[in-house]
Amino acid sequence: MPRTRADGKKTQIVVVGGGAGGLELVTRLGANLPRADFDIILVDRNPTHVWKPLLHEVAAGSLDANLDEVGYRGHAFRWGYRYFDGALEGVDREAKEILIAPINDEDGSEVIGRHRIRYDYLVLAVGSVSNDFGITGVKEHCLALETRADADRFRRRLLNQCLRVSRQMVADPACDALVKVVIVGGGATGVELAAELFSAADALAYYGLEVFDAKRLKVTLLEAGPRILPQLPERLAESAKAELENLGVTVLTQTQVTSAAADAIHTKDGQIIAADLKVWAAGVRGADFLHEIGGLETTRGNLLVVLPTLQTTRDPSIFAIGDCAFFKPEGADRPIPPRAQAAHQMADAAYRNIRAAIAGKPLVPFVYKDNGSLVSLARYSTVGSLMGNLVGGRMAIEGRLARLVYTSLYRMHLIAIHGWIKGLSLLLVGHVNQVVRPKLKLH
Repeated sequence: MPRTRADGKKTQIVVVGGGAGGLELVTRLGANLPRADFDIILVDRNPTHVWKPLLHEVAAGSLDANLDEVGYRGHAFRWGYRYFDGALEGVDREAKEILIAPINDEDGSEVIGRHRIRYDYLVLAVGSVSNDFGITGVKEHCLALETRADADRFRRRLLNQCLRVSRQMVADPACDALVKVVIVGGGATGVELAAELFSAADALAYYGLEVFDAKRLKVTLLEAGPRILPQLPERLAESAKAELENLGVTVLTQTQVTSAAADAIHTKDGQIIAADLKVWAAGVRGADFLHEIGGLETTRGNLLVVLPTLQTTRDPSIFAIGDCAFFKPEGADRPIPPRAQAAHQMADAAYRNIRAAIAGKPLVPFVYKDNGSLVSLARYSTVGSLMGNLVGGRMAIEGRLARLVYTSLYRMHLIAIHGWIKGLSLLLVGHVNQVVRPKLKLH
């Protein structure tokens, strides 16, 4: 395809979803394609971006998302793309347009009506949603950590419950009131949140809850499988479990949830686990609106099936990257996992293949490189495994080295979306904020 269309219009590249992969992709496209010939558009229903692996810290209050979020409008101006506020509603492949749902004000009045945006190339990077597996009561009574709004909602409810317990303790120092949190899912999100809650509880005494400490926090982590953190070697998973139990977390494996109620989680083995707050982190799937959207091929879990080039199987002008894409490499037992590193690598591959398609060159198959997994247990510990190419295989790491590598993943993301100068400046500001700002965000 030539740089400009036969009708003289700019070649329009639309990316839907401003998560890790989508934002990195539009940043590179906007920075490297001439604006006179290309129109790069990002569509997202939220005005700002927060790196998803940090949401457990936002939920616990140990990270102020206002300092770390990226406003799409300002970022778009800096990097040469346009931002449209809105939610994807459909894809008209024949007209090569996407349908954007209406935007309503808080009072319900319409701000922008349903409208269409044309595309020459479309990239779907809309992420994933929690998979409740159809279990009764999960949608109604459990919280997920999918967005900044979800994390803020959890933090407010957590703080309110801590305040209730604190007041009960003031009125009756001998009472046994507890803040009871049940987290379903022993993957990285569930494990990291469990540890972060104890780190936050220890700091509440410095911010007005003098009679509250971590001993008043009861956290239960439920995992249906035989162990937590199945993506890590068993020794590291056991190390993480021991660390959690030392903090006070009750870790229950091989425990299947059958239903959720307003005040409890019910399990297959007959347990009724009381809970003031319930977090669902037991798996992900594609959003319902993705099911065969625009006639594209999707899985039972609403993920978009892609070719090795990351093009969708039924339309070469539509790509999918990140958590919403289903790609199983030839000979592999499982598809590419929904991880930040996969989204980062897919964004790079999609960028190169879109450039190749524009130039009329062959597209290159995507090759996923598993760089390992890392799990942060707040300020207490970090465990993980890296693909130790220098030592001929996977390398288990713990402690300070693991923490250094874990934080470097976020640094790489900042540099990818801000460039070296601003990215490094933000890292410096982050270190300063750790010293001068409150340890917890309580509002």
